[in-house]
Amino acid sequence: MVETGQLNKLKVIREVDFGVYLEGGSEGGILLPKSEVPEGTRLGDSLQVFVYLDTNDMPIATTKRPRAQVGRFANLKVAEVNEVGAFLDWGLPKDLFLPYNEQTRRLAQGDYVTVFLYLDNTGRIAATTKLEKHFDPEVTYEQAQLIEMLVWRRTDIGYLVIIDNCTSGLLHQQDIHRPVRVGQKLSGFIKQVREDGKITVMLEKPGYGRVDPLAQQILQYLEAREGFCALGDKSDPAAIKETFGVSKKAYKMALGQLMKAGRIRQDEQGIYLNT
Repeated sequence: MVETGQLNKLKVIREVDFGVYLEGGSEGGILLPKSEVPEGTRLGDSLQVFVYLDTNDMPIATTKRPRAQVGRFANLKVAEVNEVGAFLDWGLPKDLFLPYNEQTRRLAQGDYVTVFLYLDNTGRIAATTKLEKHFDPEVTYEQAQLIEMLVWRRTDIGYLVIIDNCTSGLLHQQDIHRPVRVGQKLSGFIKQVREDGKITVMLEKPGYGRVDPLAQQILQYLEAREGFCALGDKSDPAAIKETFGVSKKAYKMALGQLMKAGRIRQDEQGIYLNT
C-alpha cells in the first residue's frame, strides 16, 4: 500500500519517455519524472521514493527527501502568504500548505514556524500549528532517559520542546548552559515526570553535575554512541574540529577534566564513558 506523505519502496512497472511509473496509485502507476530516475534503473527495480500530490492533485514520486513527512513535527520557513493561507518550504517543488484556520498567529514571508504534517479530508498533505492535539497522551518516560527533541517555542522560563515526535516538555532556563534556538534539534534527557504528567528535560544527564559546555558535549556524544568515541587526546586535530568544532588543545583540556572527575577513561582506541 502506498502511503502519501511518506517514504515508500516501490517497484518500477513501466518505462516512458518522461520517466518511469512505479507500482501503486489509482491510475495504474505513480510517475517518477525522468530527471529523478537513478541511472541504470530497470523494470522490476525497487526504488525508495517520497510520494506526494502534484499541482493537479495527482500522486507523484520523488527521490528528494523533504524536510518533514506526514505524522512528524518540523520547523519550516514560510515561502509565501496569500488569501487562503501560508505555504512552507519543505524542500520539494510544491510548497506545503498551512491553512489559515490551522494557524495560531499571523505569519509573514520569511518567518519560521513549527508545524505538524497531516493528510486533510481530501487526502492532501497539509500542515497545522495547533500541535497539542497531535501529542500522544499515552507515552511514558523515566528520569534520565535519553531523548531527541525539537525546540518548539520560547517561554518566560525557558523553551517548550517536542520530545521524540510524541509529546511536549519544558527545558528550563536554569538548565541551559549553551546556546539554544527555536527549531533546533537536540539530544537530551528526561529530568522529571510530574504527577500531572508534565515533563521537564535537560541537555545533560541528571546527576552529572556542572561541567563546562565542551565536556557536556563530549558526555552527550558518548551517551548517544554506546559510551565510545574514537577521538582521544592524540587524535588528528582536523577530525576533532569536524566532530566537536573545537581545537585539539581545548578538546584535550575537556578530556582531562572528565578523566579527573572519573567520568571517562581512555586507551589507544579512544575514550569510554564510565558507568
